[in-house]
Amino acid sequence: MNLIPKPQKFEKKTGYCKIDNLLVYYVDDNISELKDTICSILRIGLKRELEFKKGNIDFIYNPSVKKEGYILDVSENSIVVQASTSVGALWAAQTIRVLGEFDLEEPILECCHIEDYPQYEWRGLLYDECRHFFGKEATKKLLDMMSLHKLNVLHWHLTDDQGWRIEIKKYPLLTEIGSKRKATHINGWQSLDVDQTPYEGFYTQEDIKEIINYAKNLGIMIVPEIDIPGHFSAAIAAYKNLACREMDCEVPWWFGGKIPFVQGIKYAGRPICVSKESSLNFVHDILDEVCDLFPAPYYHVGGDEAEMKEWKTCPDCQKKMKEKGFSNVAELQCDFINGIQKYVAKKNKRLIGWNEVLKGDALDNDVLVQYWTFNKDSKVKTHLKNGGDVILSKHQFFYFDMPYSQYQLKNTYKFTPKAVGVPKEHYKQVKGVEGAMWTEWIPDVYKFEFHLYPRFEALAEVAWNQNGKDYTEFLARLEKFKPILNKHKINYAENEVCNSMGLFKRARYRACWYNGDQRLELKENDLIKQSKKDI
Repeated sequence: MNLIPKPQKFEKKTGYCKIDNLLVYYVDDNISELKDTICSILRIGLKRELEFKKGNIDFIYNPSVKKEGYILDVSENSIVVQASTSVGALWAAQTIRVLGEFDLEEPILECCHIEDYPQYEWRGLLYDECRHFFGKEATKKLLDMMSLHKLNVLHWHLTDDQGWRIEIKKYPLLTEIGSKRKATHINGWQSLDVDQTPYEGFYTQEDIKEIINYAKNLGIMIVPEIDIPGHFSAAIAAYKNLACREMDCEVPWWFGGKIPFVQGIKYAGRPICVSKESSLNFVHDILDEVCDLFPAPYYHVGGDEAEMKEWKTCPDCQKKMKEKGFSNVAELQCDFINGIQKYVAKKNKRLIGWNEVLKGDALDNDVLVQYWTFNKDSKVKTHLKNGGDVILSKHQFFYFDMPYSQYQLKNTYKFTPKAVGVPKEHYKQVKGVEGAMWTEWIPDVYKFEFHLYPRFEALAEVAWNQNGKDYTEFLARLEKFKPILNKHKINYAENEVCNSMGLFKRARYRACWYNGDQRLELKENDLIKQSKKDI
C-alpha cells in the first residue's frame, strides 16, 4: 500500500479496477460542494472528460459517516464512496488518486475496502511569508500538496518584524514601508553576515481572496496570523506613533542573535503600545479588514515573545495598570489579548494565540492556545485543567525549519500528546497538530521543500491516524509514495539525510546551521540525488 496518511481500516480485495472503463461519475447533492475538484482529481487518472451521471464512480451521501470520513469500495468495474460531507468525499477522491497512482504514467487501482476518518479536526501547517516571500504560485502548489496529504488548515503568518505582507486599505504605509527591508541577515542566528540586497513583497487583498478561494476548493481553511503585540516592528516602522515612544526606526533586516547587540540597535523587537487609544483603534481597524477578508472562524493573534520593557515606563501603560490593579506587565498583555478575543467574538471568530499568551494568568478560556515552546509550559496544563483547548506544535516534533541534524524525520512520526505532556484525561481538548515552516533561513522554494518533505508525510500521518504506528512500515509506504513527489518535482530530503546521519556529522552540521553554511545538508542531499540518477 502506498497511502499516506495511512487509513484507519484497509482491506485488500482480489483483482484490479479497469480504470479505462469508468466513463461517468456522480456526486450526491448533499455532498456536492466540491464536485468540480473531485472531478478534476479523477480526470488526472482517466485523462479525459467524464459524464456526470450515476454509473461507474458514485459518491453517495451517508449521514452516519464521520464528519471528514469516508467509506470506499473499489471493485473491478466500479468505485463507490460513502461520505457525510463534501470534504469527506474529497479526501476519498484523493485516496483514489494516490492508491491508483493517477499522477504517474500508468495508473492502476487495486480492488479494496477502506473505512477512514481523521484523528484530529485541525491538521495544519504554519506558513511564514514574512521573513521570505514566495508568492501566489508557490502558495498554490503548497495548497495542492496539502490537499493531497489531507491537511486542512493553512496558518498564514503574514506579519512580523521583518515584513508586513498583507494590504490594509486604511493604512497603506504598512505595505509601502513595512513590506520592504534594506537587507537580510544570513548564515544563522550567531552570524553577523548580511546580504545587502533590498527585499520586498506583499499580497493585495484581491490576491488573498484568490488564494482563499483556491484553498477552499481543496478542502483547506486559511487562518491569518497578524502578530501582536510583539513581532510588530515592521508596522511601527510605518507608523511610529503605534509604539509607547515615538522614534524613527527601519524595518528590521536581522532575525535576532548577536546583530542588535553588536550594532547597538535600540529599537529591536519593540511592541505596540497596548494602552494608547490611538494604538487600540489601529488594532480594531486591522481586525475589521482582516476578519472581513478571511471567512475562517478563527483569527491568530500571535502574542509570542513580546518584549514588555517599554510598557514598564510608558505613562499610558502604567496608568492602565494602576486603574486595573495589575501588578506586572504580563497582566497588561493578558488584558490586551482578552480585549481582542472579545472583539473577534463579535465577528463570530475564535482567537488563537501562542502559549506565551498564558503568562498573565487571566486569559479568557475561549482563546485557543497553540503550544510550541521547547521547554514544558506548566500554564498549558492549567489551561487544560480549566477546560481550554490546544493545538500542538511543539518545537521538538513540528518545527520543520530546523535542520535534520537536529530533528530527524522520526521525531515528527513519533509524536503523541503524551510525549508533550498532555495528560490522557485532556486528550479530547487537543484540537489538532500543526507543523511550522518558519523562513528566517529559507530564502527559496527549493530549500523550503527540502525542509518540509518528507516531514510533511509524517505530519499528515500523525494528524490523521496514530493507531498502530510502525516507523519501519511508514518508511516502506513513503518509498512507494515518493514517485508522486518526483512527478510534482518536490525537492524532498533523501533517507541518508533525514534519517541516517551519524552523531559526529549531526553535531558538525548543527554547528554550521547556527553559524555558517546553512545549505550544508541541502548540498549533501543534492549530491545523493545526483548519485542516484547516475546509477
